[in-house]
Amino acid sequence: AQRELMEDGQRVVLRGDLTVYEPQGKYQLRVQSVDLQGVGELQAKFEKLKAKLKAEGLFDAETKLELPRLPQRIGIVTSLSAAALRDVVHVIQRRQPALHMVLAASRVQGQGSAAEITTAIGQLNAWSQTEPLDLILVTRGGGSLEDLWAFNEETVARAIHASALPVISAIGHEIDFTISDFTAD
Repeated sequence: AQRELMEDGQRVVLRGDLTVYEPQGKYQLRVQSVDLQGVGELQAKFEKLKAKLKAEGLFDAETKLELPRLPQRIGIVTSLSAAALRDVVHVIQRRQPALHMVLAASRVQGQGSAAEITTAIGQLNAWSQTEPLDLILVTRGGGSLEDLWAFNEETVARAIHASALPVISAIGHEIDFTISDFTAD
C-alpha cells in the first residue's frame, strides 16, 4: 500500500518479522509489507485505477462525445429489478413519453456484474448499427462502496470510453462517485 493512502484508524494487515529483546521484554515488528483492508483497500484500488486511467486520457474533456439535445431512442444498462430503472422510466414517462427505450439488462452488483455491464454496453452499440440509438444510460441506485464497485472496474471504464454512442453515468446518489462517472460523456 502507498503511504499517502494510509490514515489513522485504518485496518491493515502487516507482514514482517517479530523480534524480542529479552532483557527488557520489548517486542519489535519489522514491517515488510502493508495491505489495506476493507473500505480502505477498495479506496486504494479506486485511487490507483483513477490515476492510471486519468494518465491515459480516459477522463479528458476532448475525448467526450457530445450529448444529443433531445434524444429519441436511448439504451439503458441496469438491472431489471433496480429501483433506478423504475425511477428512470417514471421520469421519462412524465417528461418525454415518446422516448423509445431499449433495455440491456445486467446485474449491477456482485461477482460478474462488471462483465455483464461491459457486455451490455457492447450489445447496445451493436444494436445501434441497425436500430440507431442516441445515447446509453448506465444506472443504478445508491449503496456502499462495495455495492457500487462494479462501476469502478477497469473493464467497465474502458467499455464506456470505447462506446461509439455517448454514455451517461447515473450511479448512486449525489455524494457517490465512481470511475464510470469520470469516464462517461
